[in-house]
Amino acid sequence: MGAARFLNGLARRINPRRLTVVVNTGDDEEFYGLHVAPDIDTVTYTLAGMSNTATGWGLAGESFNTLQALAKFYGRGWFALGDRDLATHLFRTDKLRQGWPLSRITAQIAARCGVAARILPMSEDRVRTFVKLRGREPMPFQEYFVRNRARGVVEKIELRGVQRARPLPQALDAIRTSAAVILAPSNPFVSLGPILSLKSMRSTLAAVRQRVAAISPLVGGKTIKGPADKMMRGLGHEVSALGIAKLYRNCVGTMIIDQVDRRYLEPIRALGMKAIAADTIMSTPERAAALADVVLNALEV
Repeated sequence: MGAARFLNGLARRINPRRLTVVVNTGDDEEFYGLHVAPDIDTVTYTLAGMSNTATGWGLAGESFNTLQALAKFYGRGWFALGDRDLATHLFRTDKLRQGWPLSRITAQIAARCGVAARILPMSEDRVRTFVKLRGREPMPFQEYFVRNRARGVVEKIELRGVQRARPLPQALDAIRTSAAVILAPSNPFVSLGPILSLKSMRSTLAAVRQRVAAISPLVGGKTIKGPADKMMRGLGHEVSALGIAKLYRNCVGTMIIDQVDRRYLEPIRALGMKAIAADTIMSTPERAAALADVVLNALEV
């Protein structure tokens, strides 16, 4: 997950207590009666130094005995929930049933994991991301991404409930008051899209646009991991760093693109954005930290 890797690098460059992370909840799902929040958990585990860096999700050194036992009753599972990971989902689900807001639960989980940064769900309200493939009915994002391995031509992304959902007030306050706001190198439709589609989110970013930077998730027209390039193509967008910039032009002041995409610097600047080329492939924590330096310097932080 590009966002988690970047956050890990950013936490090496600034005091994590100064860091607020607003996280997508559109791909939250229920498995075996448990509320699973994949993006929140990936960010939490990464910042806690507990994540499985090989897979990009879950906990390092995880076992799956419970999942194997559940297969006796539910059939073979397609979403991997590890034994220790289940503790997080059990706690979250129990507290939700007790009436706790997701933001309070997320803060508790982060604190128990030793995370100093503030992790915020984008909203307390339920938003669900559905993916419409050519010739098929819309399906929940996790079914598309995990079960079907992101196969098929994407025709539409549906964010069900987003019109009613309200952004978390603390998230809007953080945007208004932070020295810098950074859109991590994530899928613009299913990772950042649900956040940006919340009421007043884009206008809040636009009001501080000169303090907002975004990192392109594309390198040479392709993603390092994930289906963002396929989604852009299916949805009719230009599959390039320039295409990413066009999606953010009204709320982002600075675009960071990879060195191989330098030819897009001037076209991006023509959109009224500052554009900088850098090494955006975060193959090591050190490279992630170096990219964080580039972004912070661009925003003069």
